[in-house]
Amino acid sequence: MNNPLLQRQFRVAFDRIEATHVEPAIRELIADARARMDAIAAVPGPRTWANTMQPLDAMTERLDHALAVVRHLEAAATTPPLREAYNRVEPLATEFYSSIPHHEGLWRALQDYAATGEAESLDPVRKRFLKKSIDGFRKQGAGLPPEKKEQLRRIDIDLAQQTTKFSEHVLDATNAWELIVEDETQLAGLPESAVAMARESAKGKGKAGWRFTLQAPSYNAVMTYLDDAAIREKTYRAYQTRAASGELSNQDILLRILELRRQKATLLGYADFADFVLEDRMAKSGARAQAFLDELRSKTEAAFREENAQLEAFRRELEGPDAPPMQPWDIPYYAEKLRRARYDLDEEMLRPYFALDNVTAGLFTLVEKVFGVTVSEQPGVPGWDPEVRFYHIQDADGTLLGGFYTDWFPRENKRGGAWMDVLLTGGPGPDGFEPHLGLMCGNMTPPSGGKPALLTHREVETVFHEFGHLLHHCLSKVEVRSLAGTNVAWDFVELPSQIMENWCWERESLNLFARHWQTGEVLPEELFERLRRTRTFRAANAQMRQLSFGFVDMALHRAYDPARDGNVTAYARDLMQQFSPAPLPAEYSAITGFTHLFANPVGYGAGYYSYKWAEVLDADAFTRFRNEGIFSASTGASFREHILSRGDGADPADLYRGFMGRDPDSTALLVRAGLAAPTPPA
Repeated sequence: MNNPLLQRQFRVAFDRIEATHVEPAIRELIADARARMDAIAAVPGPRTWANTMQPLDAMTERLDHALAVVRHLEAAATTPPLREAYNRVEPLATEFYSSIPHHEGLWRALQDYAATGEAESLDPVRKRFLKKSIDGFRKQGAGLPPEKKEQLRRIDIDLAQQTTKFSEHVLDATNAWELIVEDETQLAGLPESAVAMARESAKGKGKAGWRFTLQAPSYNAVMTYLDDAAIREKTYRAYQTRAASGELSNQDILLRILELRRQKATLLGYADFADFVLEDRMAKSGARAQAFLDELRSKTEAAFREENAQLEAFRRELEGPDAPPMQPWDIPYYAEKLRRARYDLDEEMLRPYFALDNVTAGLFTLVEKVFGVTVSEQPGVPGWDPEVRFYHIQDADGTLLGGFYTDWFPRENKRGGAWMDVLLTGGPGPDGFEPHLGLMCGNMTPPSGGKPALLTHREVETVFHEFGHLLHHCLSKVEVRSLAGTNVAWDFVELPSQIMENWCWERESLNLFARHWQTGEVLPEELFERLRRTRTFRAANAQMRQLSFGFVDMALHRAYDPARDGNVTAYARDLMQQFSPAPLPAEYSAITGFTHLFANPVGYGAGYYSYKWAEVLDADAFTRFRNEGIFSASTGASFREHILSRGDGADPADLYRGFMGRDPDSTALLVRAGLAAPTPPA
């Protein structure tokens, strides 16, 4: 028990975990879970919930927790020894998890219990767990002959190793690139915050001048503001060719992942990986997901073309009739200029009002008003980095619902993007419902130049988004761990996160946190009105960009054949060109850096449409808050009751209908994006 990974604690001993702990702990916990599995299968006498389903739900709990901690450290605080240790245990863990549905005794125990009278009379949540367990075992090959089970086991191990390698290559390729600018005149156009950040980045590396990287705050600043088109082009090409060639190439790994996914789906009797993945999601099939994408595309294309014609015309206004046609590295630069010209709003004008600490404090006040929970920081709790903070979430009566860690700034030992993750899932205990534990990570603009972390509005939305996931986890009241919190259909999981972004656009909620970091002045009404008007600015382009990812995802997992279609990056580029406002370079290979699709055995593979699917849900669901009050405690209580607390305890379509009283309507999304006129009141 000296190994901290063997201890299931509400406050993880991050300060004591070392790479040398990983392999012994995971091996011991796999052995423990295997013994528990054998014990369930060997139970004498009649099958009951207490001797079959309840221990099945808890069977891998300790192993799940340890692996979640190790995976998180590999994502947020990696070191060469930790990466080596993780790569050693990952195939062991994958092999074990793959073996669970193939355990004949366990499979027989499930079937025997399903045939009992007790199983017939289960309450809806327990009955759902039983059905999903049996369906899941079948879907993972429980009914296959031994030789095919062995084939599936090998596929799962290989898939886990390939997706891990994909993720590592993207991180390493991102960190391998830097651009040092020594001539200050080349920084023209960059806001002061970006210049200060680049200067501090260079100092941190012991270099003179200004250092730019492919991490989001640096990359986005260059692409949006830098006047020097040659540097924008160089940075763009570096970003869009990450892990595309050389020792860190993901080309062959990507092909292998696609082939393994195809093999798995075929082995299990599905037409393709999309149908395999989506069977138990809201979309149900690849064809339905594709039809959803096609419908949104058809409603967006005309506005997309019009927006791009306007941008081209704007550039000619600035530079004359002979202005060159747009290149991809020009689009965000001129779009920002057009936005400023049209709305007199520069994103940098908003930063002083979005200090990170104010944003989080306002967010916590908001959720107290709407959902009746309080959030408080707990100083002195060790994390994996000095910047990490720890918080409690308590119910109105003081009950501890959960805890979470935050880690907001980029580092070279941390992967890009933003995410929420689960460390512990609570459940019924001797002293009441045990608290949940999670975390939120981001790569936000860090403090620089003596100023606190001042965020863009989009970064503010990201903070709210990830906290929505966290609420979904920490407010769960599902007794079955496997159905609790964010363990829901992938195309439903983004509803609680994306709905939170809506409060970032409301005057009353902005007043809670949008205050000047020096003077405390609230965001002026004039600035708010300009911000509000920008919400639909180039919304068709934003939508087409998301749709492009969904289309390429579906194509790769439903249609792509390397023998027929050739090079995978060229295939993906040609498809994504249809959604791009400018010609993509010949070497464009964003797909080799697309961790959402390929850094996990499943992840968003054949599921990227989920973002847009959930946008339909969140835009529609937020209309109830608009109608009843954005701080309405009763509406918040209803959302908590029907969505946040229910996890996967019922079909997500039923949960949605419980909150809205009807099925979702896509009109609200199109109206919010300015792609359809509001429906006049009845």
